[in-house]
Amino acid sequence: MGFFDGMTILITGGTGSFGCKFTEIVLREQNPAKLIIYSRDEFKQFEMQKQFSGCQNVRFFIGDVRDKERLRRALHTVDYVVHAAALKQVPAMEYNPEEAIKTNVLGVMNVINCAIDTGVKKVIALSTDKACNPINLYGATKLCSDKLIIAGNSYSGQSGTRFSVVRYGNVLGSRGSEIPFFQKRKETGVLPITDEKMTRFWITLEQGVRFVIKSFDIMSGGEIFVPKIPSMRITDLAKAIAPECKIEIVGIRPGEKLHEVMISEDDARNTMDIGDCYVIYPEVHWWDAENHATGNKVAEGFRFSSDTNDQWLTVEQLRDILQK
Repeated sequence: MGFFDGMTILITGGTGSFGCKFTEIVLREQNPAKLIIYSRDEFKQFEMQKQFSGCQNVRFFIGDVRDKERLRRALHTVDYVVHAAALKQVPAMEYNPEEAIKTNVLGVMNVINCAIDTGVKKVIALSTDKACNPINLYGATKLCSDKLIIAGNSYSGQSGTRFSVVRYGNVLGSRGSEIPFFQKRKETGVLPITDEKMTRFWITLEQGVRFVIKSFDIMSGGEIFVPKIPSMRITDLAKAIAPECKIEIVGIRPGEKLHEVMISEDDARNTMDIGDCYVIYPEVHWWDAENHATGNKVAEGFRFSSDTNDQWLTVEQLRDILQK
């Protein structure tokens, strides 16, 4: 049996890249009683309804995580929640900070409170490498979101709702990523790159979805799950997509990092290596150490950064991924 067999799942921001791929994989490989797509964009829901028109157990619910009452209604009889809704564009969030806070911070508070009130079993929130040592508003709101999600375990009370976080890097091919941007700019013969030394973590949509599903299975509540994923130089990405194009160095944008970090030296004090991923455990009094998965504690001063990673994608490997 699949982990979600017979269960009702709700995905906030469900019409995004992650939500579409999650829906596709879960419906193909498991048998949930109901899968609810919760999002605020009616046109994207219309397009997604056409994609899954033959699936009788998919429901579409228009709503915003900012709207607590609407969210509570949507969570009625739901077993598991994937919280994927967020405002994510770094430059836009620098210019519209209040909007970022309303969705990424107040919205996650609504998810936590409504999940507890309606008796949801488990919630996993999607995070980002930008939440670790943030230098921009988007990263700061996601760090705050992570803290709120983990703290949700401390006051779920008799409902028994459990909350965890999955943190990973840039998603290959997702809307807003560098790949579709580079593919479009390829026609001009020039690819703009902020800095030739820049590195990023990379994960495919399918890998991200499968990692979230696995995390649901092994979570006890309170963990931040970080997959061991490869890095790539931004210049190699440009070569993989358009080797014939000229590269133009345009400088780092406001709020942008040269390299991304998913586990800092301070996080390392509470981090375990459990094989294919790292788990950052909470440093709070309610955490039951006996619940966590077995593994090895990472070395003192450990740092999981895109520039010092021991896994790297080559130009050829990226081309293979894009072709698939």
